[in-house]
Amino acid sequence: MSYEEYLDEVTTLITEKYAVADEAAIGMVMRAQADDFFTRHDDEPALRTLDRAHRDAKTVFGKYK
Repeated sequence: MSYEEYLDEVTTLITEKYAVADEAAIGMVMRAQADDFFTRHDDEPALRTLDRAHRDAKTVFGKYK
């Protein structure tokens, strides 16, 4: 998946797993992105998997909520 699709997937997983509003989940992902959390994902397409998205959603929610 593309980098943008990956970020969308992480955002969707946060809303589904943690019952968070779309706007809040988007904000979390944007803060994580601003902190360079996803920098390697942009450079390494192999990191953009569904399994990794589940792990990243958990991490982003825990750190940026």
